[in-house]
Amino acid sequence: MKGAVLVALAASIGNFLQGWDNATIAGAMVYIKKDIVLSSSVEGLIVAISLIGATIITTCSGPVSDWVGRRPMLILSSLLYILSGSIMLWSPNVLVLCIARLLDGFGIGLAVTLVPVYISETAPSEIRGLLNTLPQFTGSGGMFISYCMVFYMSLSVSPSWRLMLGVLSIPSVLYFILTVFFLPESPRWLVSKGKMLEAKKVLQRLRGIEDVSGEMALLVEGLGIGGETSIEEYIIGPAEEFDGDIADQKDKIKLYGPGEGLSWVAKPVTGQSSLALASRQGSLINRSMLMDPLVTLFGSVHEKLPESGSMIFPNFGSMFSTAEPHVKHEQWDEESQRGDDYTSEAGGVDSDDNLHSPLISRQTTSMDKDIVPPPSHGSIFSVRRHSSLMQGNVEAVSNTGIGGGWQLAWKWSEKGEDGKEGGFKRIYLHQEDIPGSRRGSILSLPGEDVHAEGEVIQAAALVSQPALFSKELKDQHPVGPAMVHPSETVTKTPIWSALLEPGVKHALIVGIGIQILQQFSGINGVLYYTPQILEEAGVEVLLSNMGIGTESASFLISAFTTFLMLPCIGVAMRLMDISGRRRLLLATIPVLIVSLLILVVFELVTVSTIVNAAISTICVVVYFCIFVMAYGPIPNILCSEIFPTRVRGLCIAICAMVFWIGDIIVTYSLPVMLSAIGLAGVFGIYAVVCIISWIFVYLKVPETKGMPLEVIAEFFSVGARQAAKGTNN
Repeated sequence: MKGAVLVALAASIGNFLQGWDNATIAGAMVYIKKDIVLSSSVEGLIVAISLIGATIITTCSGPVSDWVGRRPMLILSSLLYILSGSIMLWSPNVLVLCIARLLDGFGIGLAVTLVPVYISETAPSEIRGLLNTLPQFTGSGGMFISYCMVFYMSLSVSPSWRLMLGVLSIPSVLYFILTVFFLPESPRWLVSKGKMLEAKKVLQRLRGIEDVSGEMALLVEGLGIGGETSIEEYIIGPAEEFDGDIADQKDKIKLYGPGEGLSWVAKPVTGQSSLALASRQGSLINRSMLMDPLVTLFGSVHEKLPESGSMIFPNFGSMFSTAEPHVKHEQWDEESQRGDDYTSEAGGVDSDDNLHSPLISRQTTSMDKDIVPPPSHGSIFSVRRHSSLMQGNVEAVSNTGIGGGWQLAWKWSEKGEDGKEGGFKRIYLHQEDIPGSRRGSILSLPGEDVHAEGEVIQAAALVSQPALFSKELKDQHPVGPAMVHPSETVTKTPIWSALLEPGVKHALIVGIGIQILQQFSGINGVLYYTPQILEEAGVEVLLSNMGIGTESASFLISAFTTFLMLPCIGVAMRLMDISGRRRLLLATIPVLIVSLLILVVFELVTVSTIVNAAISTICVVVYFCIFVMAYGPIPNILCSEIFPTRVRGLCIAICAMVFWIGDIIVTYSLPVMLSAIGLAGVFGIYAVVCIISWIFVYLKVPETKGMPLEVIAEFFSVGARQAAKGTNN
């Protein structure tokens, strides 16, 4: 995973520059006011225009990144940082300074919006939370280093505010070099544009392995938006484990995976999976009349994880197999020819450099006698009659693990007697640690016992049409899952209309809600109040006695405050993929509430100046440290995880725009609120918002740790439909 970690570190420099800028403008304003006569409105404009710029650029950053890619937008962000820093170093007047700050805001907006998306799309699901906390860590680190620089420069006889602001260009150059020469494009974006060869190479670099067939297949399945998904339950094992044990062969389902390996068979069961139980309305109502079905569905996955490992089986029956390349690598890329060039007839040549060139590998088992797919008529998938398995090679060469204990597979079914449509179905499988799922156990099935001497497990399954299913191809009776090449759908996907899909709407409610509540939870007010608290605590007096001036002392105090955040963020990075996002929020928000309430009490009641100052200082430090552990980074992490690939950029831009608008409202309303209701009233309102936040998280925010992005989007689609059914009933 070293490749993914290094890429995330490089991308997070964009947030480092944001933190750097936030600190330098706070320090530089002290000296700008000495050098240039400013009205209060102009002073506020210099500080706030970067927020305005970030808000403006956010409105288009998402759709543009879905169009041109994540990497070009990060490159543009680095160029804007360099340009703005250079102009601020030269700025002869306020107008030029404001223009530079506006460009700086553009760079900040792009980085804050797209870095979490980029990291989520490149990181393995097992450490995605850790890597997506890096932007919070680097942002606070940038603030700390910048405050240290400003403190050092403030000790000089005549500090230069232009130099303070212009230094931003130096780390920006490093960011530009890394984005151009080191960062790859997001593999999920590449797959969405049909650039399969390039996506495979990027995945191989990020994962450090050659066989990425399973994840490539997963990325293609992530291109779907919405669709009907059913939750089913299976007992799964090797084909030979079921031979002779089950009289009714029709109950057996042959499973295919994206790589060569052993054949596996599934038998449908009912009533044993916690995921399936959670999907039933009765189970949901028992939890809470107000609990979002989505939260229950996600929770059912995390409640019963298997004790031994996260893989259902090390090797899965193959739907896609790998062969030596006999054709040009570019055959399946976006620029390749269309039409007949997509087809790959039985026994024909194929390339292993693409998802869509490998063919279905069929091992001869008893199941093959029962399942006979119709003849192929030009699907991009077709049966491979002479695979290495057919020649007696049963050594496993790949697996279908896609992270978090999930497996990707497909099943073939004939048209049922009830008229239910057959064909290929995509399956996300998840093992559950329940009685009967142990290896070598007696599995109790409804009406019969199956003795499993080998690897037989219990699994829940999300079953739906393949993401790029095409009814036109299906009418031609293809052997494969009737899928079109991703490049064929690039210009056909109605992005804006996809926002009306129930799962996407549900995710937007969660993303927008948590962003709004975070902004009104009090972080800006506490930041505003911190210098006053520390001054009352006598910190500035202590530093002045050491020969440090008032201005320098305030910079040093700010540096110390941001330094305290770093170990707390480090703890959060460790816990993000262990405890999870939801649990961290539910555990830390009450601490924020208590801290704010104590500040309210000691603002209204004066015990003594020293006691009040000491307790207020402790509350402020605790608030900062706890906030950056969870409520600071998690909203951005969640927003980068919960949307489908095709609309992820657009949706996160909507959430980010809400974030920036909320930031502007809170920043400008704070002075007005202070004069109207006082500090105690402001902190009281923030405490109420934190209480609402906890309730919102408990009822609406699901746990996404360790789950592949594509499975998360599928869950939102299922959960939205469950909620709609519950409302109708």
